[in-house]
Amino acid sequence: MTDLAQDIVGAPKAPTALRPHQRVGWLAWTALVLSLVLLSPLAAVVAAAFGEGHGTWAHLATTVLPTYVENTILLVVAVTIGVFVTGTGTAWLVTMCRFPGKRLLEWGLVLPFAAPAYVIAYAYTDFLQHPGPVQTWLRAVTGWGPNDYWFPEIRSLEGAAAMFILVLYPYVYLLARSAFLQQSSCTLEVARTLGRGSWTCFFKVALPMARPAIAVGVSLALMETLADFGTVAHFGVQTFTTGIYRAWFSMGDRVAAAQLALSLVGVVLIILLAERWQRGGRAFDTGRRFDALPEYRLKGARAWLATAACALPILLGFVLPLIILGRLSWLNAHALFGERYIRLIMNSFTLAGAGALATIAIGVVLAYAARSRPGVTTTAANRLVSLGYALPGSIIAVGLLIPLTTFDNALDGWMRSTFGISTGLLLTGTIAALVFAYMVRFMAVALNTLEASLGKITPSIDAAARTLGAGPGRTLVRVHLPLISGGVLTAALIVFVDILKELPATLIMRPFNFDTLAIQAYRLASDERLAEASTPSMVIMAVGLIPVILLSRQITKSRPGAGGS
Repeated sequence: MTDLAQDIVGAPKAPTALRPHQRVGWLAWTALVLSLVLLSPLAAVVAAAFGEGHGTWAHLATTVLPTYVENTILLVVAVTIGVFVTGTGTAWLVTMCRFPGKRLLEWGLVLPFAAPAYVIAYAYTDFLQHPGPVQTWLRAVTGWGPNDYWFPEIRSLEGAAAMFILVLYPYVYLLARSAFLQQSSCTLEVARTLGRGSWTCFFKVALPMARPAIAVGVSLALMETLADFGTVAHFGVQTFTTGIYRAWFSMGDRVAAAQLALSLVGVVLIILLAERWQRGGRAFDTGRRFDALPEYRLKGARAWLATAACALPILLGFVLPLIILGRLSWLNAHALFGERYIRLIMNSFTLAGAGALATIAIGVVLAYAARSRPGVTTTAANRLVSLGYALPGSIIAVGLLIPLTTFDNALDGWMRSTFGISTGLLLTGTIAALVFAYMVRFMAVALNTLEASLGKITPSIDAAARTLGAGPGRTLVRVHLPLISGGVLTAALIVFVDILKELPATLIMRPFNFDTLAIQAYRLASDERLAEASTPSMVIMAVGLIPVILLSRQITKSRPGAGGS
């Protein structure tokens, strides 16, 4: 795998080849303290889950909790199958086969990554619902009435699963393709000389070697599925995430919300443990990258079938939703850069920019601590921080709101009784609290990218800096940061776009009357104003294209001869 693709998504990395220090320095302890602070929301959820609630949990357990569990399991199973088949199949085709349009399709298959699931859910709802263009055309052509035919219901669990598959299969595609590109050409050539066909080579040789990478991709897709709120809420599918939001805001029971959040954490941990158990001690095969991989030249119907198989996910996951949203925005004359949307864009970019800067700043400290002071302390700190990526935004929001509201209420009560002054909510519902939630959620993305960049710097550079009398801080500022500026910018860009698309934490924790593009799209879609929701949704997709294209280019360069037409 390429360093960029491998480390962004949390795949195993080789340890930095620096000589371990005998003592744990201040930098290592700083990293450990920062990691514990970033894990405080999870600790707050665990503590609150054992508190005394309003009896909501007992009511949920006998009414909707079985539905939450059933829907969550069904979504996990459907998304697992869908992203595995789509991601692995397309990755194998564009890596090992030659067919018309391959060069265009190999990077186009990453485009759905730019679209959040809730955005394409809005597009397909307008497109496929009863008054939408598809069913309207069907009734006009056939002359059928509303009750004369059956049409699949888009607002269903099956519809939600389809949305997740369309936008999350790139996780598997990116990792599977990187793994296929790095596999030994000798192994594949031996299989071919033994008379094995392309299907046998795929199932018996390539797929087993790429299985660790594929498992990581599937687990990431599942964690994103569990973290989603906008799609399942729009489609009316009751899951743990919607239950957390309902328990907190509709029922006013933070203990029940924490108990649901803790249950969801348990599901996430099961997925992570299953992925680790499946991977075992196997690492990613790195093969001989200087050898060109053998290609299967497809001809006739098989070639065009491969083209169609790779084009279909792009059309359904990116092109068609973009056309639908563009049509809605055009027909309803919504100015993309009107005063209202300029304010929304500024709010979104302010949060994303502040979150990205804060996340990168802390990430640089953590990554550099692991490099300059390798050992148990720094390793534990970075692994603890990486758990944040497995936590849905709703859990992080609950974990932050519980201690923040407790502190604000206690301070307000003390100020009232002592000085007769009400302080109100000083921390709850502030941009600072929301930025901290973003740091917890996306630190792993930044940290892994930064560690990959630092890993490319030879240890001799650190030794030379030490012999010249430079301490860790000066070495970082004067030597390492200039050398890893590209990796820092890449990490910042990815975190920026992730924050721009994030919905659950932003919806729960945003300051009063401080809306973003994601919040605006969700609100309008919730009010069935799908045409108006198209404009902020298009902006989110457009901004998300930048890191997607960058990532695809990096993977294409990972092996000589890859990306041919």
